[in-house]
Amino acid sequence: MMSDHSGDDLCDVDAGLHALIARGYQFVHPSDATGEVLAVVGVRVHGDVVDVFRLNAEDDALAMRMPASEENVFAPGTCLWRCAGPADRVLTALLSLPDCAVNSPASGCWVPVRPGHAKWLAAS
Repeated sequence: MMSDHSGDDLCDVDAGLHALIARGYQFVHPSDATGEVLAVVGVRVHGDVVDVFRLNAEDDALAMRMPASEENVFAPGTCLWRCAGPADRVLTALLSLPDCAVNSPASGCWVPVRPGHAKWLAAS
């Protein structure tokens, strides 16, 4: 499902990022070979879903919700919800999503693959 949130009450990007932290998002900062940060990526596993927020620039952000069983949260095969566009609009839409009921805890862990990069490994 795509979101085209066009409300007038857009959140400030800094306030939106703080709201994600308050909700339990964990952040990673993928970097290139020279160490330059490419994006700010927040991930939150809750209930049976994973929410991902990627900030490339103030006018380029992406948020997704996917099943917790997804093997690659950065390129999921199944998206339950997706929103892309300016960061303020994407953050507003993401923060307006309801929390999913916790049926069973998502199992897995983040594993560092190289400096500044991590991969989610779902437990089998």
